[in-house]
Amino acid sequence: MKMPFNVDLHIHTCLSPCADLAMLPTAIIKEAKRRNLDIIGICDHNSAENVSAAKRAGEREGLQAFGGIEITSREEVHIMGFFDDNTHLQEMQKIVYENLSGENDENAFGEQIVANEYDRVIGLNDRLLIGATGLAVDEIVELIHSLGGFAIASHIDRESFGIIGQLGFIPEGLSLDALELSPHCKSSRTAHYMRYGVPLVTFSDAHFLSDIGKTSTTFFLDAPSFSEVMMAFHGIEGREMRI
Repeated sequence: MKMPFNVDLHIHTCLSPCADLAMLPTAIIKEAKRRNLDIIGICDHNSAENVSAAKRAGEREGLQAFGGIEITSREEVHIMGFFDDNTHLQEMQKIVYENLSGENDENAFGEQIVANEYDRVIGLNDRLLIGATGLAVDEIVELIHSLGGFAIASHIDRESFGIIGQLGFIPEGLSLDALELSPHCKSSRTAHYMRYGVPLVTFSDAHFLSDIGKTSTTFFLDAPSFSEVMMAFHGIEGREMRI
């Protein structure tokens, strides 16, 4: 019998310019534990520079944290990619940086803080992380899979930065592992999105500590691991998720 795990994979840190500066690695981990989450995902805009700190804080506090990155495509669609191997995550980040132009304006968009696992500021990222890359949606999904990760289309019910809002449809043959519904999606709309035949999840898209775990998905797994979550997306041997 599979065990239930509360999962919120869409959490931003203070590295995302739109996130609160209190979204520091250890603070996030402690709040996630307080909210009874079992697995979280760190998923900043176009960067993964705070992932290692959050994962180390999670190991120290006894909470599983997945490393991710929320990539903005050239069509301004948000796609989340998660990786079990930090080397592959760093490779994805390198590709994103090579296809991301512009410099951050702190007055317009906010600071982009890099922190360590003890919540100390160790640097600032000056790239325009809020911007769009030159990568197309299908390229991003293919890259994520080629590096052993899984790909989730972010907040598909939103007009801005959601794949349906930006493109008007989900391209046929786009091999997404899941579609994310935002915390604001009405339950009556869930059936509408089921017609795409892709597993549905809902996460918080937290930009503030108070948002963490506001919405989560229950995964039924043997253990709270990356491989188990990947198998749940494909319904392997009784693994599943419920929103």
